Amino acid sequence: MKNKDTSEDQDLFSSMTKGIEPFTQDKRHFRAEPKDKKVIEEKTQQLHADSYFSDTYQPHLPSEGPMRWSRDDIDSFELKRLRRGDYQPDLLLDLHGMRQSEAKLELAALIQACIKQQSHCCCVMHGHGTGILKQNIPMWLAQHPHVKAFHKAPKEWGGDAALLVLIDIGDQPYRR
Repeated sequence: MKNKDTSEDQDLFSSMTKGIEPFTQDKRHFRAEPKDKKVIEEKTQQLHADSYFSDTYQPHLPSEGPMRWSRDDIDSFELKRLRRGDYQPDLLLDLHGMRQSEAKLELAALIQACIKQQSHCCCVMHGHGTGILKQNIPMWLAQHPHVKAFHKAPKEWGGDAALLVLIDIGDQPYRR
């Protein structure tokens, strides 16, 4: 009896679906589009700039003498070596003519590039100008967890208009 019901059901189904053809899926693909590498990089830079740099934070920076700062766990001799120019910067960042928001993004990108390329010293040229970047860049650098120290650059790297920055690149051996 089961076979008779099954064959009748199949005949009924065949008669109802007679002349129907399956759809062809040739117009729409439902996979995610690949993301543009540049857009991903810009979003990462924006995230780093927003999470590390605050405009309201005021670190303890010197009011007299050259601009300098070092973390508490860094030997004061490292700051002296920066001042003397013992460290040669591998990467240079020129911020002349940039707005604060652009400078924040570029500064975050520079620190990430230093970590990625295993370079422990870089130079940030902020220029003289109106002095806004000259005031804000040391405050931003003092907030970043990968910045070990910075000092006013020697004359060959920009003098008063630049800072040499020592970056913590992790457990990698230092190179000179």
